[in-house]
Amino acid sequence: MYAFTKQQAFGNDFVVIDGRTLAVRLDTAVVRRICDRRFGVGCDQLIVLRPAPAEAPDAAAYMQIFNADGGEVEACGNATRGVAQTLMAEAGRGEVVVVTRAGRLACRAAADGRVTVDMGPVGTAWSQIPLARAMDTLAVPLGIAGLPDAVAVNIGNPHAVHFMPDTLAMDVAALGPQVEHHPLFPERTNAEFATLIGPDRVRMRIWERGAGETGASGSGACATAVAAARRGLTGRRVEVVFATGSLSIAWLDNGRVEMTGGVETSFTGVLDPGLFAAEARPEARPGAAA
Repeated sequence: MYAFTKQQAFGNDFVVIDGRTLAVRLDTAVVRRICDRRFGVGCDQLIVLRPAPAEAPDAAAYMQIFNADGGEVEACGNATRGVAQTLMAEAGRGEVVVVTRAGRLACRAAADGRVTVDMGPVGTAWSQIPLARAMDTLAVPLGIAGLPDAVAVNIGNPHAVHFMPDTLAMDVAALGPQVEHHPLFPERTNAEFATLIGPDRVRMRIWERGAGETGASGSGACATAVAAARRGLTGRRVEVVFATGSLSIAWLDNGRVEMTGGVETSFTGVLDPGLFAAEARPEARPGAAA
């Protein structure tokens, strides 16, 4: 049986399993089962901590990230803050390095219990997003009714940011999947819908690739802040506001992005072995919805 920690940041929730000393073997069906809000623990992302790779001996752990649909992804900014907070407390230090598929992420303690993560450099070239063909990433024409051209950004994973008059009035559940699966994004994409609400303040909603609409997104906030600055709507230090909180994003002069915000532990528990049994998985049940 595996112990886990359930954490959340502004409604974006994740389950963390420490696999640094245990052999944690997962397949797509098991990931979906754990993430399922009826049959499992329920979360937007499942995180598995692995031993640090040999090429990063100073790192505290490798962070493997799965979306609720079972797909492994490159980055999750909110979960990185939660993992960093746990690892810093464990080591009794105010800074730690976490490795993901997106690269090395240097994390440090900030004021009021918050955590700052260096999310690394931003990709803005069409091939870095990636897009299906060459084009200006400041104005990506998706041709979806009701949506303006997107700003495409890669912050360890792909994002399409749309600036709207009123993001609160949008039907994200209808528009999000159309953006995520648009043929211009061969690896699919996260879709952000943002509204300028003050000097260097942007309200954002997100449809996450492989997870659906979530309460917040760290990498999505970084992408939105960079997109707003590229469009000339804000400066390079932006507060990104969600329904229940906000993140402070700084696009530094060296091209790297720093994200600062809080994270909370909801509860801890132990995964029942039945979650890993094939006959208990939703897709194995007769008549189960796809």
